[in-house]
Amino acid sequence: MKNNTRIRKIRQILRESYPDVKTQLYHNSAFELLMATILSAQCTDRQVNSVTPELFRELPTAEAFAEAPLKKIEKLIYSTGFYRNKARNLKQCATALIRDHQGNVPSGLEELVRLPGVGRKTANVVRGAAFQIPSIVVDTHVARISQRLGLTTHQDPTRIEFDLMEVIPEKEWNDFSLLLIYFGRATCTARKPACGICNLNSLCPFPDKTV
Repeated sequence: MKNNTRIRKIRQILRESYPDVKTQLYHNSAFELLMATILSAQCTDRQVNSVTPELFRELPTAEAFAEAPLKKIEKLIYSTGFYRNKARNLKQCATALIRDHQGNVPSGLEELVRLPGVGRKTANVVRGAAFQIPSIVVDTHVARISQRLGLTTHQDPTRIEFDLMEVIPEKEWNDFSLLLIYFGRATCTARKPACGICNLNSLCPFPDKTV
């Protein structure tokens, strides 16, 4: 089977398996999504979603974050882990938004990654979900499954991102990242992939898969 045919079948099966995908981080604006995505580092979306309603009630704007004492932010996000570092990033990011962007979240990749606490993954989450700009988000699920499916041979997230951009149509970039995340949580898990019930099994070259 030609590689492009195989990839087309993978895309089709994933779309059929998960017809309605969207970011699992609750948000009502680009600003809330940016803050929530910073919080999601080394933390589950569920845990982030458990703290953001109160967090955004207490601190609804970039100005509120910038002016809030670090201790207050730390207390509000404590359960997400690494709370001191995250609180500092949230406050510094909000300050940079006010200083450089009039308090608004920019849509450009270069502008986003210059913000404290924001790397390519966070920037692409915001670009895709808040601004509908085609973007490939490479989290641990996307990296793992892309490697197992033979869509990349790289470990570096940026190299993986560029590899996926070459083989996935641009109009599908946002959804494809989410499809792999859904698939990674439900079937192709890190510790014990459920290869026996996986509907991509026949298309997967992963050498350690089980039938």
